[in-house]
Amino acid sequence: MRYVDAFVIPLPKRNLKTYVAMARMGKKTWMKHGALDYMECVAEDLKNPWGMAFPKMAKLKRGETLVVAFIVFKSRAHRDRVNAKVHRELAETGIDMGMPFDMKRTAYGGFSVLVGS
Repeated sequence: MRYVDAFVIPLPKRNLKTYVAMARMGKKTWMKHGALDYMECVAEDLKNPWGMAFPKMAKLKRGETLVVAFIVFKSRAHRDRVNAKVHRELAETGIDMGMPFDMKRTAYGGFSVLVGS
């Protein structure tokens, strides 16, 4: 069963260019180690006539936008193997881009796919 790591990241708009560079490196690295797909999406339409809107849920501050990211794997076990390789590579390269967002406000979770293509 496919498995997805998902992230919801409040991001200062002034850091978007830095984040895109980091996301491109992330995509290259995760795909190299076997991820099936990798997507980073920036908010464009956050108006919501029903339910809780993302800005309220994420407690967005003035000057922030929202990034939603997904990495797709064959299974949870595959995710664990791929992530171990990615984290090992990142540790070996010693590249520290710094995080252009507040990690404490980032939401993350692993999800089994119920319906997908």
